[in-house]
Amino acid sequence: MYVCEVELEEELSPADAVLLMSSVPERIGDLVFGLDEARLRYRHGPAFPTLGGLIGHMLESGSKVDGLLRHAHLDGLTSADVRATIDPTHDHELDRPLQEALEDFARIRRRTVDLLHGWGKTEWERTIVDPRGGVFTLLEVCQLVTRHEMAHVAQIRNLTALLPEPEDLGPQRQDVIP
Repeated sequence: MYVCEVELEEELSPADAVLLMSSVPERIGDLVFGLDEARLRYRHGPAFPTLGGLIGHMLESGSKVDGLLRHAHLDGLTSADVRATIDPTHDHELDRPLQEALEDFARIRRRTVDLLHGWGKTEWERTIVDPRGGVFTLLEVCQLVTRHEMAHVAQIRNLTALLPEPEDLGPQRQDVIP
């Protein structure tokens, strides 16, 4: 189970949402830099996701959201399951090296942010109908995405702070043959 939304004090402007969305890949990378596979698979308890699972979830949902925004803008997409795109219900363990996955996500997010920078008022006010959740403007989609991703960045920060230190077993003993 993932914590999916964080309460932001004020409504985000388009510029704020774009800025926060653009910072997510770097924030994740900074928090998990240098973690080995064992630490990414460490589970603090039965109700906690692994760090790798949480990162996998963020990268998967972030890439899907970026695709939704591009299709809405470029292809005129008017209907989509927005909430399921932002917060898929199943776990996404990392299925490839962390650095490679982060680089791919950062590349996709840069393309999306570049697209968002060119949007005017009309584009931000375009709507997408979610059959289960009502009607969302593209700005509201970006605000939901931002809240979701910032909550997960905080969750990653908390999980990395609580990782146990790797056990230092001292130098490897060399057997001396007399």
